[in-house]
Formats: sequence, structure tokens, C-alpha cells
Amino acid sequence: MMAVAIKKASSSDANVAPHWHAHAKEIQKYGSVVQDMPHPLSAKVRADMVAQLNQLLADSIVLRDMYKKHHWQVTGPTFYQLHLLFDKHFDEQVEMVDTIAERVQLLGGVTIAMGGDVAEITRIQRPPRGIEEVPVQISRLLEAHKVIIQSCLDISDLADKAGDQGTNDLVVSDILRPNELQSWFIGQHLVEMPLILEK
Repeated sequence: MMAVAIKKASSSDANVAPHWHAHAKEIQKYGSVVQDMPHPLSAKVRADMVAQLNQLLADSIVLRDMYKKHHWQVTGPTFYQLHLLFDKHFDEQVEMVDTIAERVQLLGGVTIAMGGDVAEITRIQRPPRGIEEVPVQISRLLEAHKVIIQSCLDISDLADKAGDQGTNDLVVSDILRPNELQSWFIGQHLVEMPLILEK
């Protein structure tokens, strides 16, 4: 094994090493919005919408991650179908999460992003770390969808009253409808239906 010595950097090669111990003040606090920006909505309306959207974002992040958890942990005779379906829904939730986050930033706000912060404000009950039976997994997903669907309806009403048509359109078209569809798809797995119907 050969050891290599690094000589002390001279002024000519001082920029070779990464400057990775950076610390600075936040440039925008969470919960604030940019006051003066080229957007027709007032700062107050934008701040109200950002607060609502960040709640929706936190809940959507939890639902997204729950789909991946259940994708990894699903068991039983419906394993293959649900393994694929849960992953498909996860991918769709990734897109929805990004759409919500971009709207928050567009309105001059700051997105909630880190897992610990999301866990503090989500309204969705945390599942255990271990594996649960399929009906329980699906029930948890349905409860989470219900929270998000209701949130979309509430935000849509608030946005409509505030004149924020962009947020109204986003929550109805991009979040509400896909969540309704996902909820329907997984809910059908809880219907008790015999494989053969008696005549």
C-alpha cells in the first residue's frame, strides 16, 4: 500500500479542494412569502395558499412513502398485483408531490421538504415499521387518500374565494382526481367477492 502526501495548497491551487463546511443564515424563512413579486395575487392571499399547500404537501409526501413501504412489504396471494400497483401509485404520487411543491415556490413560499418536518405536521397516522396484513395496508392507504381528497376540496373552495385560479385548478385537476382514482383502484381489493358465483 502506497501513501500519498498532500502538500499544503499554495495560492495558485487553493480552489482545488471543495469548500464544504459552509454555514450561512437562511435566505427565506419557512412560513414566509416573497412580498414583492410579479404575481397578481396579494402577499396575504399567497401566504394563505402556501400554508394550505404545504399541509397538502406534507400529507402527500407521507402517502407517497406509505405506498413505497407497502410495495416493499406486501405479502400473500395478491403479492404480485399489489406489488406492481403500489409502485405505480408511488410513481404517480412522486409527480403530485413535485407539482404541489412547485406551486408553493411559484407563489413565493418555501416548501416543507425534510422527513422530520413532514412528520411534525402531517395529519396521516404513522404506520408501524413492521409488516401488516394486506387489508390493513390498504385501509391505511384509503384513510390517507381521504385526508388528501378532503384537503383538496377545502383548498379548492378557499382558492376560488381568493381568486387563486391556478391553485384551484392544480388541486382539482392534478391532485384530487388522481387521488380519487388511486383510492378506487386499491379499494376494490377489499371487496369480498367469491371467485365463482353460485347459480
